[in-house]
Amino acid sequence: MKNRTWFSSVCISLLFAAQPLPGFAGEPFVLIDDFEAGLRPRWEKKIFKGETRYTVIRMEGSGCLKAESHAAASGLVYKIKYDTRDYPVLAWRWKVENILHKGDERTRRGDDYAARVHVVFPHFIPALTRSINYVWANRLPRGERWPNPYYSRAMMIALESGEEKTGAWVPEKRNVFEDYRTCFGEAPPFAGAIAIMTDTDNTGESAVAYYDDIKLETIFPASEP
Repeated sequence: MKNRTWFSSVCISLLFAAQPLPGFAGEPFVLIDDFEAGLRPRWEKKIFKGETRYTVIRMEGSGCLKAESHAAASGLVYKIKYDTRDYPVLAWRWKVENILHKGDERTRRGDDYAARVHVVFPHFIPALTRSINYVWANRLPRGERWPNPYYSRAMMIALESGEEKTGAWVPEKRNVFEDYRTCFGEAPPFAGAIAIMTDTDNTGESAVAYYDDIKLETIFPASEP
């Protein structure tokens, strides 16, 4: 069973190791990774139980990241310090081959997801680290928000849910600045990392997911999906 205080465990290293965005004033986006040249070296592995396998593959002529998890949980963390006022939008696309039938988002035993993308907001007091977790939910409906059952300062948001879109690439865009204000009732501090995770350790099931084209953007569409 993974320890949800992993957000706290990486907080100190984020505070001292995350590098600020190196002067992208006027640029419409900052590319985190498109996996066209393999996995960028700034990704760091975080293992909780067993190990999800992350490999860069070619699919439909394009590079992407494949995640395979079998009763395991590990994630990839990209440390980058930035102000969500400057780059409020996090964009990516993802695809899952299956959801987790034993997954139950509001319980510790069911806290597994075929795909999730995090934005971590570190605090110098590790226990006060916050995060927003965008997930492909198993049961809860699209648009639902709830605190993680292990760590209440990690807020979960279901962007997709269930099996309807499995097997298809789904693009996502989120206004992280506004999501943070909605979840925590105040403007966000600097973000310290983007993280991804496919995990199945609590349910003991298996999942396969794909991630691609992860970027920060300055402009959000007029209407949020």
